[in-house]
Amino acid sequence: MGKYLNFRQKKKKVKKKRSQLPLRLNILFVSVFLIFSLLIVQLGVVQILNGEEAQREIDQTENTPSEKPVPRGLMYDRNHNLILDNNPVKSITYTPPKHGQTADERLKLAEDLAEYITIIKDQEELKEEITERDKKEYWYIQNTEEVADRLTEKEKELEGGDKYQAELNAITADDLATVDWTPELLNIIAIKKELDQAHELSPHIVVNEGITDEEYAKVAEHLHDLPNIDATIDWERDNNYEGTLSAFIGSITSSEEGIPRENSDYYLANGYTWNDRVGTSGLEQQYEHVLRGRKEKVQYTTNNDGEVVGSEVVVEGQRGKDLILTVDMELQQQVDKIVEEELRTAINHPVNNNGYLEDAMAVVMNPQTGEILAMSAIRYDRENKEYVNNAYRTIYDAHAPGSAIKGATMLAGYQSGVIDIGTRLDDGVIKIKGTKEKSSWKNLGDNISDLYALEQSSNVYMMRIAIKMAGATYRYNEPLYNFDYGAFGELRNYFKQFGLGVETGIDMPFEATGVTGSNGLPGNFLDLSFGQFDTYTTMQLAQYVSTIANGGYRIKPHLVKEIREPSTEDGKLGSVLKTMEPEVINRIEMDDKYIERVQEGFRLVFTQGTAQRLWKDVPYEVAGKTGTAENPQYKDGELVANTENLSLVGYSPEENPEVAFAVIVPKNGTGAGQYEINHKIGKRIIEAYYEGKSADEDNEEE
Repeated sequence: MGKYLNFRQKKKKVKKKRSQLPLRLNILFVSVFLIFSLLIVQLGVVQILNGEEAQREIDQTENTPSEKPVPRGLMYDRNHNLILDNNPVKSITYTPPKHGQTADERLKLAEDLAEYITIIKDQEELKEEITERDKKEYWYIQNTEEVADRLTEKEKELEGGDKYQAELNAITADDLATVDWTPELLNIIAIKKELDQAHELSPHIVVNEGITDEEYAKVAEHLHDLPNIDATIDWERDNNYEGTLSAFIGSITSSEEGIPRENSDYYLANGYTWNDRVGTSGLEQQYEHVLRGRKEKVQYTTNNDGEVVGSEVVVEGQRGKDLILTVDMELQQQVDKIVEEELRTAINHPVNNNGYLEDAMAVVMNPQTGEILAMSAIRYDRENKEYVNNAYRTIYDAHAPGSAIKGATMLAGYQSGVIDIGTRLDDGVIKIKGTKEKSSWKNLGDNISDLYALEQSSNVYMMRIAIKMAGATYRYNEPLYNFDYGAFGELRNYFKQFGLGVETGIDMPFEATGVTGSNGLPGNFLDLSFGQFDTYTTMQLAQYVSTIANGGYRIKPHLVKEIREPSTEDGKLGSVLKTMEPEVINRIEMDDKYIERVQEGFRLVFTQGTAQRLWKDVPYEVAGKTGTAENPQYKDGELVANTENLSLVGYSPEENPEVAFAVIVPKNGTGAGQYEINHKIGKRIIEAYYEGKSADEDNEEE
């Protein structure tokens, strides 16, 4: 009985479960039905009410942001006078869509744009601009199928550029003769050439020169009919001191040139685009990373066809940082004027003008900080009979300076131990067997001191230092016995401590180090000791004399004083980001007493030595060294003229000098009555410096 009751209870439970199952299924089916009904209704709403918008959302794709260039940073002189500016210019640009456009599409766009602008207005220039290949490419677009039929079976198998070239080759002169190449058509082709050079989503300047206000307005008015075309404001560099210091300011590429193709990988890896303008010389190149600014980043939205359907600025652009230069433009202009006027006088002088004189160079710097105050190089262009500003020659052209470097030789003698303060040596003629006699400009005596040797510029004293450094034994008209050729390197190593024969470190992309002669004959070593063998730039000479002036510290010369945030629209300077502090490259390996001894010798040069006659009327303390170097001129191996390089280095005042200068004028005429142009330039530079300083002090008092 108990078993029966258990069976009945179990049976009831099964029946109960079976009765509940259909109900649950019905609930599930109803729920699914309702969900699908809602989805169908929602889909209908999307398709009927928001179909176009939804399709647009589906078609759109987000692309990598494109970058638009910004104006470059400005340059000011040390007194905040604007040197280099940006001038706004009207510009028409083309920004290709993602995946680009076909040649047909670009031609159609060029035809539409040509209704409003002419990018080359001179018809002769326009004809020269459009090449035969350009015409073939135009003809090809108009006759694609016909050209394709002309290819051989082998040519049809070609791909890419090879096949395209074969197609162009199939176009004949007779084909081109069927087209009327009117100025209007040539303008269309010229515009298309510009469009062809653009890269996707990268604004390319179609024209920014010669565009009229009317043309600009028409394009701006019809932008809705010119897809991917924009009317914008571009800029161009404007030097407010044209000619002066231009070589050091440098240049930039045009928008057509873009980044240098030989270094494209470097520029592209650093965020540049193909048509970005970059510095290619001078400060524009050296400080490219500062002057370029921060590009404006634009996020383009494109559809599946690659067409731009929207854009948004995601990063605001900022003009490049500004440079405050060390140069005093008022002094710079005066130095340019001085150098040119004195060169003119020398060119017209019966002794100096020998048909070879053409250059005069000068550098003015602060010996304590390395700041360049002015530098100038004027060249006389004999062919065109004009004077040209070639300031770059102060760091690129090297010349034998003569006696100007005797301070370095004297210090080398002290430090090497071959002479000491007060050492007296014979100034008599030196003759090595097989060579000509070598002597000073006059016989200075049988027993002259180190100071007198500097004061009166003794060549022989320097040669005797060299002989001692080489460990050689000298006897008149005999070989130099036991000459150690390693002395060439030893003396040059001393010279390098002053910046002679090595880079000065100036903040420019390139500078010459001069020409180092080979380790030649012993006689060449003697010539090296008084500046008649190796050659140096004017900048190297300025660094050398500054090292002596400041007590033995070789300071890196520099043209940039500060880097600042961009100035405001009203011309107010931005805040200082970086100040270029004086940078000591090395301290020369000479005792202070020896440096002071040479400083005393340099003082005597100007007060009672070789410069005294020409500087006695100058009311300022000046110390330094004069120099003359033989510079014979040869043609086809034959001596055609004897010329001289005239040099001068100095600093002022004697204690705590604040200005140093170097002057070199190569290939002067020789002989009595010579116009001493090196001294004329040096004197006028010092006078201009102190006059400017006095004027500044007067202005501060007011």
